[in-house]
This record gives sequence, C-alpha cells and structure tokens, in this order.
Amino acid sequence: MGLRAFALVVSTILISSCGSKKDVVYFQNASAFETIVSDNSNLNRFKIDDVLSINVSTLDPQASVPFNIMKGIVEGGMRPEELDYIIDKNGEIDFPVLGTVKLLGLSPGEAKNLLTERLKDYLKDPIINIRLKNFTVTVLGAVNRPGTYAVNGEQITVLEALGLAGDLNIKGMRDNVMVIRDFNGTKVYTRIDLTKKEVLNSPVYYLTQNDVVYVEPNKSLIASATLDSRSSIALSIASIIITTTVVLITRN
Repeated sequence: MGLRAFALVVSTILISSCGSKKDVVYFQNASAFETIVSDNSNLNRFKIDDVLSINVSTLDPQASVPFNIMKGIVEGGMRPEELDYIIDKNGEIDFPVLGTVKLLGLSPGEAKNLLTERLKDYLKDPIINIRLKNFTVTVLGAVNRPGTYAVNGEQITVLEALGLAGDLNIKGMRDNVMVIRDFNGTKVYTRIDLTKKEVLNSPVYYLTQNDVVYVEPNKSLIASATLDSRSSIALSIASIIITTTVVLITRN
C-alpha cells in the first residue's frame, strides 16, 4: 500500500470515528456546571385496567375493617390476603360501603383526596394508601436487553427505563427515540433526542404505566441486516448449485 493510500485510509477512519462519537454521546449541548430544572409536572394518571392496592387505616383498627376488602379468615395469627381493585371500562372501582368511585384520569394524590373526603362521613382522620401494581414499561429496538420491566416506585424516567434495558447499543439512534403512550385507546407518539439536554423537559421524560420506548436502529444496522439476509440467500443458492453439479458429475 502506498503512502498516499495509507493516509487516505487513516483519514477515513478518523472521520468515521468522529461521526460515530457525535451519534452516540448523550447531552452534547450541556455545558459544564450547567443547572437544568426539570419540570416534573407529568403525574401518572389512572387508566382503564389499572390494578390498584388501596388500604384504609385509622387510629381505631376495627373501624376501618369494613373499608378494606380481604380474602380469607384470620386463623392462627395469619393475616388475610388483601385484594386488589381493577379500574373497569367506565373508569370506576367498586369500593366497600361507598359503592362505585370513579378514578379514571386521577393522579394517586387526587385519588387519595377523593377517598379521604368520601370517607369522612364514616371514619375520623382516615389514612389512605394507594399503590399502582401493574406499572410496567416496555423498551424495544436497538437496546441490549429489550423487554417489559416492572416499576417499583411511583415514577420512572426514560433514561432509567433505558438503563433497565442495558442502554442503547452502538447501532441505536440516540437522536430519534420514540415513546408511545396509550390513554384509554388514544395513542400518542413522541420522538425525543437524547443527544440534547432539552430532553430533560420533554413531556415524556417521565414515563407513565404501559409506555413503550422504541429505539430505532441506524442505517448501518439496517444495511448490515439486509446484507446478512442476502448473503444467507446467496450461500443457500450456491450450496444448491454445487450439490447439483457434484451429483451430475458423479452420474456421468
């Protein structure tokens, strides 16, 4: 290889490596010691088919018993199993004593306030604990561990969800990540750019239950997948031709 050709190869490698760095680095426009205040105003709101655990307690334990649905009988010191509530197609749950209570579209805090207000006629200073039990997010596409992940707390960011999935692989497009959000049949598609600091104030930075995060593969991954497919087909055809040729030669 001549000196000029060698220099051309080295230059090509350097240029491609600079381009790949630009494609994979997060928050490229964030300055050192810069302060960004994230707008965490996107509260989770209850949806149809959400599974909730609701517990009512008071200073008098016996007074709150009728307002907690339990399975089983207390025997031998064993506690009965607490049953869950499922928000039906009308956005309601069937709550003991109170009857139907509509929780669709409410945040956990708003639901607590509603139940506390409704229970004041029956209990003194009731304490309401509500937990969403089917909070999951799904991460698909060019990530290292695609799948559906359970969320233990009350919120999760898109970065934390990608962390659960082992981060984007080198072929994932950082500047074109899609978040698919469904609220009672209405789907909203939002694209975010992880290479820019502004993603921290995106309305989908904080995920809600059942959100889907899809990382689109870049062109090189699509091209290589296509090439692999074509190579497999070519090898299969070549194998058939060789086998047929050998058979014909043997017969002759």
